[in-house]
Amino acid sequence: MESNKEKIVDDVGSVVEAISADDDNAAPLYQVESLCMRCTQNGITRFLLTSIPHFRKVLLSAFECPHCGERNNEVQFAGEIQPKGCHYHLEVQPGDPKLFSRQVVKSESATIKIPELDFEIPPEAQRGSLSTVEGILVRAIDGLQALQEERKKVDPQTGEAIDQFLLKLRACATGESPFTFILDDPAGNSFIENPFAPSPDPSLSIKFYDRTPEQQASLGYLVDPSQLNADAAMEETSNDVDQIRRQPHGSVGAAAGQKAIAQSNSAEIAEALFRYSAPEEVMTFPSTCGACAARSETRMFVTRIPYFQEVIVMASTCDACGYRNSELKPGGAIPDKGKRITLSVKNINDLSRDVIKSDTASVKVPELDLELASGTLGGVVTTVEGLITKISESLERVHGFTFGDSLDECKKNKWLDFKARLNKILSMTEPWTLILDDALANSFIAPATDDIKDDHQLIFEKYERSWEQNEELGLNDIDTSSADAAYNSTGVTSNENPQE
Repeated sequence: MESNKEKIVDDVGSVVEAISADDDNAAPLYQVESLCMRCTQNGITRFLLTSIPHFRKVLLSAFECPHCGERNNEVQFAGEIQPKGCHYHLEVQPGDPKLFSRQVVKSESATIKIPELDFEIPPEAQRGSLSTVEGILVRAIDGLQALQEERKKVDPQTGEAIDQFLLKLRACATGESPFTFILDDPAGNSFIENPFAPSPDPSLSIKFYDRTPEQQASLGYLVDPSQLNADAAMEETSNDVDQIRRQPHGSVGAAAGQKAIAQSNSAEIAEALFRYSAPEEVMTFPSTCGACAARSETRMFVTRIPYFQEVIVMASTCDACGYRNSELKPGGAIPDKGKRITLSVKNINDLSRDVIKSDTASVKVPELDLELASGTLGGVVTTVEGLITKISESLERVHGFTFGDSLDECKKNKWLDFKARLNKILSMTEPWTLILDDALANSFIAPATDDIKDDHQLIFEKYERSWEQNEELGLNDIDTSSADAAYNSTGVTSNENPQE
């Protein structure tokens, strides 16, 4: 802090402009006069733009009033709302003090839950804060304890119940009782530190999810009121079916072939015609933009990838905000077994192999001790080089290769070494291994030979899914008995009455 020069500005707007113009590595400390809500005199608010290691940029503000001594601080996020919400699940075991000292960033839209105590801290109870697991619990205890004396006088029964609850909450805060610490943020701007990063944390699991219309509205996005009503949404969906526009079979392949004939050589013509020879039907239907929740348009068609399976290609565009997105969804039935794909990357040509990674696939690179859980990057269609580049960009955005003054030298050297090794595997100075493990067998790495059996660098393994994997995918609760019975009865009826 001492190296940062203080700059005095007139208002908060000037602070924002000045911070935006400053270099990230030398952001100074700003101060502005602001009103004290306790004594109505003018106090001083200080602003500092900084970067939290393994997270992202934040704006720290601290207010102090010299007249009455009022002080408070707040964390605000300098970046944008993330495309998806985040859900952190931390298992805290007794007798492990390191778990309580983990850094926790709670945004103003995040909710904290402890299921064992049926305890929840809503977004409005604790505003954006930078603390630890222990600090969050202690702050909650202090908040409940503050008005206990008055509460006991007005409602003794409620006061006694809260005393009993505080005993359980203190037992969790002091490490005497095990508990689960859940942090859920629709904005995706909250964070729990992983001291083992970039390796997985055995006590911490992270999931990313798409926001509901209600969560979009709570974050300030413009949401169609009809989407907040389930019945209206169902009616709207049924009406939208009539608005689906279909293009003739083969029109996509014909357009691609005509373009190849007009612009390309004979080899490219053959490749284009072979790739698009199967008839495709492109459907266009209304949808909702995932960024601004405005009306948008989605195009979809089904095609088949050689040596793989039938897939659904979807592309969305939004005229309101310019957001564009493309996805590849698996088609057909759910496979009986999962699939593990192992590729030995030995030369520069292997980096250009096509890769389809579904949103249920995990990625491993044993040489880097790198493991990405399923859903981390979502579903992507890329190359081997593109996948590693996406991983690097994701780590740089989410975890960060920027270091604050609070990061110790050991962790800093660890991240610098990992970044150097990540760049090294792309230069192909030595061979390495890429593993895609997909419980739904919806991922694929293209072979380098005409016959996939002749590619000895590529190994496909099928395995039985565990009960936990089926539970996570929602397969254990699927009951198709009624559908099977209806299908079988229909089949029997049609066989008995062939003329109908």
